[in-house]
Amino acid sequence: MKMVCKSVFLGMCILAVVAVPVFSAAQTGAAPAGASSNAQPANVTPVAPRHLPPEAAAANAPRTIAPYFTRAKSTPKAPDADGFLQRWLLLEPIVKPNRTNTVFTGTYVRSTSKEEYFPGQFTVVPRDGEKAMVGDQELAWHALDSNLFDVKLFNFAYGLNKPTYGVIFWAVTIVNSPREMKNVRLAVGSNSASMWWVNGQDAADLFGDRRMVMDDVVSNPLTLKKGPNIIRGAVINGPGLSDFCVRLIDESGKSIKDLAQSLP
Repeated sequence: MKMVCKSVFLGMCILAVVAVPVFSAAQTGAAPAGASSNAQPANVTPVAPRHLPPEAAAANAPRTIAPYFTRAKSTPKAPDADGFLQRWLLLEPIVKPNRTNTVFTGTYVRSTSKEEYFPGQFTVVPRDGEKAMVGDQELAWHALDSNLFDVKLFNFAYGLNKPTYGVIFWAVTIVNSPREMKNVRLAVGSNSASMWWVNGQDAADLFGDRRMVMDDVVSNPLTLKKGPNIIRGAVINGPGLSDFCVRLIDESGKSIKDLAQSLP
């Protein structure tokens, strides 16, 4: 019995000795042994970080159309190695709300693309910086060379801080041919729907909710005049990315490269 009492008394003494430093730490604000050195006392306000989180910094960064585009120069530009046309006059996007791309039927795209949004829509060959009035909005044309085989319309709009969804993009280019070329075909891919004209003639129509695929739609045979030829396109998209790629191919399906794009 005496042995049991001694054991209990000894245990209570050990607990008391261990408890003293913990109790003292709680009174003085010092961290107990083994506690994290990053713990903040209850009466100290945490210090805010001195830099923005990466997400906020990216959101506030200046927007740019680089690296997707460079400003077009006055010197003529040949197609790229695969024949794709990279020089375009692009109009800042026209707002045309569409919550889904499934509405882009042939009837809808034709009526939407042929609606007149600005004067001279199907005849004007604009210059860099020229303005077009669409309703009460003044939109500018930009003469650009795409740095890729396709033209990144979403990045064009985003880089200029313009609407990126539910929009229509208009694109115009001048293609100079060294001779008259017959049985030429316009090969187009776009995201999403689009319509394309060569020298005022309806050449290629892409309907429905589609991703951009090179040579997705190929026109019927057409004739390029010797000298300048005007290619014009309207690309419409709801949600998602927007881009297009265009080249001219011969009757055997090979790309035509002895062309030169120029500015008006």
